[in-house]
Amino acid sequence: MPQLSTVIAQIESDPQLKVVVFDSAVPGFFLTHYDFTAPLDLTIRMAPGPTGLPPLPDMLVRLSRAPVVSIVQIRGRATGVGSELALASDMRFASREKAVLSQFEVGAGFVPGGGPMARLPRLVGRGRALEILLSGNDIPADVAERYGYVNRAVPDAELDHFVDALARRISTFDKQSIAEIKTLVNNVSLPTDSELAAEWRGFLASVQRPAAQQRIKMLLDIGLQRDPAVETNLAKYTGEVSNQVGKQ
Repeated sequence: MPQLSTVIAQIESDPQLKVVVFDSAVPGFFLTHYDFTAPLDLTIRMAPGPTGLPPLPDMLVRLSRAPVVSIVQIRGRATGVGSELALASDMRFASREKAVLSQFEVGAGFVPGGGPMARLPRLVGRGRALEILLSGNDIPADVAERYGYVNRAVPDAELDHFVDALARRISTFDKQSIAEIKTLVNNVSLPTDSELAAEWRGFLASVQRPAAQQRIKMLLDIGLQRDPAVETNLAKYTGEVSNQVGKQ
């Protein structure tokens, strides 16, 4: 989070910047989830950001409101915080063959904290938001496009060129006009700070419950955060853990 905070501050303060593109240099992954091996107290003790919200919601809100166009280019898995960063960005473009999005948290026994309950219904509608959030299943790029989870699913061979061309086109336009259009769209589309704060409180309360701690430990024992195969098949493993817990 400190690294992301530095990036967000740079985006907000650069007077020349018009467009920023987030992608990943790690094959198979865009961005995964919260670090469950770090002590939770490290997160709880972090001071609120400039918006008054806790650090992660603060950074995502500031990204949404920045006078700069934010685009995510998803090639690989965007899970948990990865999905939440994508949802907080202005536009989302996914590799048709390689992108997978998910909010897996329900399968680990806790509530997401980075705003998907507030943002997803505004993009995909209530029923589809509940399907994504309550199933914890992987959403492939073609379904994500159909639902409105991403703007477009683009053939992988064309993704880099498509995103680059769009970003460069937008960057030729007047910065003040870009910022004003984005602000007016924000006024009718973004969730309130109170909605996002409630999600973060829900995350902190739920992730400390015994049921969540049991499931997280089981997932870590299987290889969560160590074995790429577990991260790649997180929906499968959260389902297996849930079945094991149900039989106890």
